[in-house]
Amino acid sequence: MRDAARVLQVAVPFVWLGLVAGISFLEAPLKFRAPEITIPLGLGIGRLVFRAVNRLEIALGALLLLALALHAPATPAWGVTAAILAVLAVQVAALRPSLDRRAVQVIAGNPPPPSHLHVAYIALEAVKVILLPTLGALLAQELLR
Repeated sequence: MRDAARVLQVAVPFVWLGLVAGISFLEAPLKFRAPEITIPLGLGIGRLVFRAVNRLEIALGALLLLALALHAPATPAWGVTAAILAVLAVQVAALRPSLDRRAVQVIAGNPPPPSHLHVAYIALEAVKVILLPTLGALLAQELLR
C-alpha cells in the first residue's frame, strides 16, 4: 500500500498539471476562436467545463492528501501541497462563484462592469502550473531514494 501511495504522490501532481494546462491554457482560449462561438455561448461552455474541472481538482487534491497521509513525505512537499490546495480553495470558493455570476449576466445580455477577477483566476492557474511540477519533482526525488 505504501508503494502505491508513493507512486500516486508523483502521478497525481503531473496528471493535475496536464488537466490545468490543457483546459485553462489550451481549451479555454481556443474555444472563442472557433467559428460560430459567441461570447455568451463560450461563457456557457466555460461555466460547465470549469465547474467540472474544479470538482476533478478537488478529487485530485483529496487523492493526493490520502497518498501523502499513507506515506508522509519530507516537509517541503507538505508546504508545496498546502500552497496548491490554498490556490485551489481561493479559485473555487472566492473567484469562480463571482466569475460564474458575471458569466450569467453576460449570457442574459446584461454585461457587468469590467473586473480583474478573470485575470486573478488565470494568475492563480499559472501559479498551479509552477507548483504542481515542483511538487511532482520533489516527490519523485523521494521515491527514487
